Amino acid sequence: MTRQDEGIYLFQGTGLVVSGDIPDASCLRGVAGEQIRASFGEIPLIAIPALDGDRPVMAADLAPGTPLPPAWRLIPARSALSLGAEAVPPGGSAEEPPLGPADGGRVGRFFRAFHITQWRRESAFCGSCGSPNGEAAGELARCCPSCGRIEYPRISPAVIVLIQRDDGRALLAHNRRFVSGVYSLIAGFTEAGESLEAAVAREIREEVGLEVRDTCYVTSQPWPFPNSLMLGFKTRYAAGAIRVDGEEIEDARWFSRDDLPDLPGAGSVSRYLIRRWQEGRL
Repeated sequence: MTRQDEGIYLFQGTGLVVSGDIPDASCLRGVAGEQIRASFGEIPLIAIPALDGDRPVMAADLAPGTPLPPAWRLIPARSALSLGAEAVPPGGSAEEPPLGPADGGRVGRFFRAFHITQWRRESAFCGSCGSPNGEAAGELARCCPSCGRIEYPRISPAVIVLIQRDDGRALLAHNRRFVSGVYSLIAGFTEAGESLEAAVAREIREEVGLEVRDTCYVTSQPWPFPNSLMLGFKTRYAAGAIRVDGEEIEDARWFSRDDLPDLPGAGSVSRYLIRRWQEGRL
């Protein structure tokens, strides 16, 4: 793969198009341009500017319904988390957030490419007057040639929180969308006009009926499914009995560090917060 062809991510819908039968961490390096051209012809490339000294990457958006040749397959974009965890070299920790130096920044570049590609697909037309959007000069934005409206990539803040009791146990919940047996943390989107701390308290109250105290920020993680920024918090139980909402949360329980259910995959901020609590570092 030449340097010119590094970092070309080929997407179709919410999936990553990969070459080969069994995807592995090499998917996070992108696909060589000659491979794409040989199989799909000329596809317009999306140039994605670099962040903070990192290298820029390229992406391409394959039209829905385009058949894939036998040598290609479509995998869920979320699979990049587990692939990124596998890519951590000796000495790194697969339990740490996936966007640090341990994986060479590959997951971060992939997440950015996926986020921007989706946003471009969804912002083809101006949200004010409906005209076809153009590109803004000198920045990552859309500019409507008719009314001049500028649109930037959408980022939706969401909170995710580990709730701990004074006896050391933590609350883990099973969302109805999870694989059977998997438990994670309470999470939800921030509402307009709401602080992050208020969102933490509201989501916990709505989903499991508890009141909390001493809420503190811990870490964050881009989460482009579809356009979130996950903000991780820790908090302490204050009052109430568990009462699941029955809509998002099917079950919630207090767990001790040595008696845990199946957890989310390595590389996610939820797993990071749980592991830090389990190790007594939260």
